[in-house]
Amino acid sequence: MSGYKRMRRQHQKQLIALENKLKAEMDEHRLKLQKEVETHANNSSIELEKLAKKQVAIIEKEAKVAAADEKKFQQQILAQQKKDLTTFLESQKKQYKICKEKIKEEMNEDHSTPKKEKQERISKHKENLQHTQAEEEAHLLTQQRLYYDKNCRFFKRKIMIKRHEVEQQNIREELNKKRTQKEMEHAMLIRHDESTRELEYRQLHTLQKLRMDLIRLQHQTELENQLEYNKRRERELHRKHVMELRQQPKNLKAMEMQIKKQFQDTCKVQTKQYKALKNHQLEVTPKNEHKTILKTLKDEQTRKLAILAEQYEQSINEMMASQALRLDEAQEAECQALRLQLQQEMELLNAYQSKIKMQTEAQHERELQKLEQRVSLRRAHLEQKIEEELAALQKERSERIKFLLERQEREIETFDMESLRMGFGNLVTLDFPKEDYR
Repeated sequence: MSGYKRMRRQHQKQLIALENKLKAEMDEHRLKLQKEVETHANNSSIELEKLAKKQVAIIEKEAKVAAADEKKFQQQILAQQKKDLTTFLESQKKQYKICKEKIKEEMNEDHSTPKKEKQERISKHKENLQHTQAEEEAHLLTQQRLYYDKNCRFFKRKIMIKRHEVEQQNIREELNKKRTQKEMEHAMLIRHDESTRELEYRQLHTLQKLRMDLIRLQHQTELENQLEYNKRRERELHRKHVMELRQQPKNLKAMEMQIKKQFQDTCKVQTKQYKALKNHQLEVTPKNEHKTILKTLKDEQTRKLAILAEQYEQSINEMMASQALRLDEAQEAECQALRLQLQQEMELLNAYQSKIKMQTEAQHERELQKLEQRVSLRRAHLEQKIEEELAALQKERSERIKFLLERQEREIETFDMESLRMGFGNLVTLDFPKEDYR
């Protein structure tokens, strides 16, 4: 029993050592996965920060380019208008000179009109011409200003629409980046779940295999010990029987001596009785008959002693046969009892080992079912989490795009209403398609 206890303690130590090793392996595995999740989250955050900085830089660059383009556009209009004004003024100057010469010619051909009146008429015509040219110049300047303001307004609207396109591109890029990162995260979590499941099944198989190996080893040791115990009991019984067989002649000799002593005691009693009878017969019988009586008594004594000797031999033989038979029967009974006892002990051992094996197999089946339930539940929670996060991401995407498009639409409407109040009417717009980000 001490050997069995020591073996069980050793087996328990092996199981505990393996469990601790597997637990450390699982802790290391989970720590590795956690670090990978944290690394992915940090990298995703860094990527989004870089993207945000990049988009800010793009917006600032676009704003600078737009401001430079607007300034260049304004300068181009102003330069062209200045050129047109110069051409217009030179044309007016030529026209004024032509008209002035023509009036002088008309006045020189008219000899009937007094000179003073001619001078007044020329002066008045000059004033009218100058007034007309001034009005034309003012009208041109007004048209140029209106053209400048309207085209600048149109250009501002074009810049605003361009900015809207950049904003839409930026939010599309940001949302696509978030979706890609989330998909990568989900793929990583699924990969983690599968690797954890594989490790859990492998560890359970390893632990159960060791447990069954130890049980088989224990059962094999118990069986070998039981067989050795059976052999030892059989050897001891055989040795006992051999000793009994060796001891039997001594016992028989003692019994024979006892029977012989009883025979000798009987012979002595008969001899005494013979002497007493002989003396009595001699006393009561005439002397001449003594010889006959002595012979008769002697023959009778010899006959009785012969009968006693025969009985003695018969008693010895019967005692010998009886003792040998009783010894054989007793030894055979002991052998039968021992075989029955050892068979019962072997059956009990087999039943006990079968019970332990069945209990262990049932335990292993429960452990496997428990693991399957835990793995299935964890996978269901993971899939639910993925579904909820994708739904939340889609909701955020729709809300942000909707908010952006509504804000841009309000901004365009406000700009167009302000343009109408400024008297520009409906500007020619370069509408851009509102992309479907769903």
